[in-house]
Amino acid sequence: MVPTMTAPQGKVTHKILVVDDSPTERFFLADVLARKGYKVITAENGDDLILRIKAEKPTIIIMDVVMPGASGFQLTRNLSRDPDTQKIPVILCSSKSNETDRIWGLRQGAREYLTKPVRPEELLSKIAGLLG
Repeated sequence: MVPTMTAPQGKVTHKILVVDDSPTERFFLADVLARKGYKVITAENGDDLILRIKAEKPTIIIMDVVMPGASGFQLTRNLSRDPDTQKIPVILCSSKSNETDRIWGLRQGAREYLTKPVRPEELLSKIAGLLG
């Protein structure tokens, strides 16, 4: 697991939870986000995701679709139906690039769907849009 990365002291930031079973992908996303001043928390699977949500109360979740155990689609659906987590926006990031995958992800409750490799500027733009 990638250690939690934080912004410089004194700066108010949003917490972003990155969920991906690939250590390389988690590190890449965490690095992009931390450089922009976000506090980044990571999880590598669905079980870890639930623990991190309860402990950290993230502002946004960025999640892979293809993971061992529960998929990002299943986890997003569960989060969107739970009153305690349904207001946390989910951005799905996946190598699944078919339009049907994107539509399915949005139907499960994701607010955005990005395909890998993720372009940092596109990710940051989507986050900014969700934060208003």
